[in-house]
Amino acid sequence: MKESWSAFDTFEPHFRPLVVIELAKGTKEETKEWLTQRIVDKKKNGGAQLLVKPLVKENGGKIDGNQNIYLVGASHLRLLLGAETVGLVKECNDSSMRTFTYSSRNTFKDFAEDNHDFLTMAERQYIIKHELENLRARDEKMIPGYPQAKLYPGKSIIRRLLTNGILVQIFPLHDSEKLKKLRYAWYGQMKISYQPLDEIRCYFGETVALYFGFLEYFTFALVPMALIGIPYYVFAWEDYDKYVMFASFNLLWSTVILEVWKRYCATMTYRWGTLLMKRQFEEPRPGFHGVLGINPVTGKEEPVYSSIKRQIRIYLVSLPFVCLCLYFSLNVMMIYFELETWALDFHEENESCFSNLMLFVPSIIYAIVIEMMNRAYRYAAEFLTSWENHRLESSYQNHLILKVLVFNFLNCFASLFYIAFVLFDMKLLRQSLATLLITSQILNQFVEALLPYWLQKRRHKKVKKRMYSLKMDTDLSLFEQVNLEKEMGTYIGTFDDYLELFLLFGYVSLFSCVYPLAAVFAVLNNITEMYSDALKMCRVFKRPFSELTANIGVWQLAFETMSVISVVTNCALIGLSPQVNALFSESKTDLILIVVLVEHILLALKFVMAFVIPDKPQDIQLKLARLEFESLEALKQQQMKLAAESLKEETHREKKIN
Repeated sequence: MKESWSAFDTFEPHFRPLVVIELAKGTKEETKEWLTQRIVDKKKNGGAQLLVKPLVKENGGKIDGNQNIYLVGASHLRLLLGAETVGLVKECNDSSMRTFTYSSRNTFKDFAEDNHDFLTMAERQYIIKHELENLRARDEKMIPGYPQAKLYPGKSIIRRLLTNGILVQIFPLHDSEKLKKLRYAWYGQMKISYQPLDEIRCYFGETVALYFGFLEYFTFALVPMALIGIPYYVFAWEDYDKYVMFASFNLLWSTVILEVWKRYCATMTYRWGTLLMKRQFEEPRPGFHGVLGINPVTGKEEPVYSSIKRQIRIYLVSLPFVCLCLYFSLNVMMIYFELETWALDFHEENESCFSNLMLFVPSIIYAIVIEMMNRAYRYAAEFLTSWENHRLESSYQNHLILKVLVFNFLNCFASLFYIAFVLFDMKLLRQSLATLLITSQILNQFVEALLPYWLQKRRHKKVKKRMYSLKMDTDLSLFEQVNLEKEMGTYIGTFDDYLELFLLFGYVSLFSCVYPLAAVFAVLNNITEMYSDALKMCRVFKRPFSELTANIGVWQLAFETMSVISVVTNCALIGLSPQVNALFSESKTDLILIVVLVEHILLALKFVMAFVIPDKPQDIQLKLARLEFESLEALKQQQMKLAAESLKEETHREKKIN
């Protein structure tokens, strides 16, 4: 049973800043006063009941004349009440996982009234973010000082401030000591070891920890393919007859690793508590707009946009644009093949070391062009998906991922399919796959890690020079931290990271049988990716807000779809092998029928395996079933108690009448 907010005093004169709010320069004083008052107001008055103060010097003056940076925190009591509101799941003294309630707080493991580390810092910052985002307009018709920024009852204040440019950013602060310890445990020691996933989760939240968990799992899953691929590369470099066995192993591997990952993921997220969290009603996304109307589900006022208009935008604008981009990508691919023909002719005429090197130039240029096209298309896809005006963030993400995956798949793999099944040139396929794989890995490491890190170091030097030029005698630790972090780049989520792993999985599962070292390069890439992504999270970007999640979401479906395509591709490659063709030298029709039959059998086997292998380990299933039983029993007891009280009141009323 939830405690009444009015029963608690959650004010503390001194609090630890957890979140930074930066307003635009020149923000009007009445706007600042109104916003800070709404943040500190009690819940019954429509406030967030948090604590807020401006960033000031020790002598009480505003820093460098900037009065637009505010620090937000909350008392320990307020955070505990917030943990109940957002439905956090914590471990109990009996080792079970249960939804936290303030009234039963003493039944939870490691809880003590003076233990401020009961909630992780990521959880505390998530609670504050949740409360800030749920600050709703009441009687206000506009943001004070900005008549053009209209408000209506139930509208998110923070979202309106963001869309009107009044609020620049909100970000959680780093914890310098804990970050230092995490960096040392994560990438500070040059040794091969498991990643500290629980520590990553405590600091960055479940979404980031789950990505690194998947990255680590995928790396270990690639090791068998790499170990088998090395002797294939060494002893059967030009003998394509022997890739039949490798392709067969590939089929089994791509199915098993994804099913085992589901079990591993369920174990992790149960331990973290997110597997048990109930899905909350999804609010409209910040960018959603429309005429003011009534939501038929909640009965609240919110923007309403015609689904017919959205469908028109999707099918008459977005879809043709995506098809046009795909057509353009195919034309670029044909130009690449013309360059390949030119390089081959040049080599046949000259036959020198230089001409040997020229054979790889078209593939390198094409790999670079692919990366440029992928990034340019990503911006276009984001613009189009935003313009489609999806109401929910989940719908927005699904449409964006679909657009990006379709283009990236065609852009990265179309040339390989063309070489394999139109040109039937396995030597060129191996060369193109190796070049595309290695070049894309080098470019990704440079663009995603090295370049941002170098730019961030330059920004840090400029900020430090500006701070020291103030000649302050006071302790600049908090001032320095806030000013350094607000200039850092914003981590936009795990989308690009999962996309890179998806394409890598495609290279390995689709065509590694003709280039067995693909898995070896993938393992090396993932090891460097772990370190570079860790560096990126700890040194380059602002700390992201924690996001609660129980799985990798739509990416699981994307990887499973790729594994289905890999079954078809590998069966076709087996059918093209000289070894199999020799068995059906008289009738190619029989060969095609046999290949299709085997492909259907393998697909059926794949789906049977997916059905037979449970998504959750048995011990997790038992724990979930036990919790569901206890919840039903508790609900039954509560209903019986209410019925008894009702009967008692009715009996008492009858006695009074008699």
